[in-house]
Amino acid sequence: MESPTARWTSAAVPDQHGRVAVITGANTGLGFATAEVLAARGATVVLACRDPGRAADAVAAITAATPGADVTCVECDLGSLDAIRRAAAEVRDRHPRLDLLINNAGVMSPERRLTADGFEAHLGINYLGHFALTGLLLDRLLATPGSRVVTVSSVSHRQGVIHFDDLQLERRYRWRTAYAQSKLANLLFAYELQRRLAGAPTISVAAHPGNAQTELNRRFPGQQNLLGHRRLRWLISRLVQSAEQGALTTLRAAADPQARGGEFYGPSGWWQFTGSPVTVSSSARSHDPDVQQRLWRESERLTGITISAPGR
Repeated sequence: MESPTARWTSAAVPDQHGRVAVITGANTGLGFATAEVLAARGATVVLACRDPGRAADAVAAITAATPGADVTCVECDLGSLDAIRRAAAEVRDRHPRLDLLINNAGVMSPERRLTADGFEAHLGINYLGHFALTGLLLDRLLATPGSRVVTVSSVSHRQGVIHFDDLQLERRYRWRTAYAQSKLANLLFAYELQRRLAGAPTISVAAHPGNAQTELNRRFPGQQNLLGHRRLRWLISRLVQSAEQGALTTLRAAADPQARGGEFYGPSGWWQFTGSPVTVSSSARSHDPDVQQRLWRESERLTGITISAPGR
């Protein structure tokens, strides 16, 4: 692990001219903050979002802040494999090269919901949708030297277990269990992808934002009220950071020239809740090669998408 005294800010992001970045869920929160910095550094940025209207608003906000920024959007509903295929086809039609795929979008919901394909929503959107999108775009990345896949996880992965006997949590649903499972799945995928990319021009890197204040908890009014409590402001400032600060871990994973495949970036502070982005450790479960490979096989079966990587 890197020294917690290290300081890495958006000013360290090198020039991105000539690079093409696709970012899921980039109309708000962490994804928007990531897109804004990459666009300001000259990258061609594609916002892959479920809501075209909100994505268009995000494009307008970024170009207002950085006139001349090359930012577009593509409709991408990660809760639908058909929609993911359409989005991937559109990206491929527009961009013959791809330097960055940032698997950022996520949901957190108290109710058990299903995707269009019948997957439990946390697993389907946070993980399986990104697995599918990565598979459909990987050849573009492999054809681009220095390319990266960045997958966003969470501190909640520590509580995560992959319930292979009830992956969709049909028998017993708890939202915390579902969310933690999906975020552990993201890490298992990131590590297994890197193993399969060994020797390739593309690397797989993971990141988590700590406790970042975003729209992710909008379905939890109690949390929103707590975050806004005036008397707790001093404590909240030590436990929760802004979306812009949280996005720095993703930016470092995506743009730091020193980043290496298989690394995991998170905040440097207490319990990795807040702080500057540094390399961090993850749970023992996330490093289990048998679970990584079993989840990969199950993901290919569920999505119908086989990911061919050089090291396979």
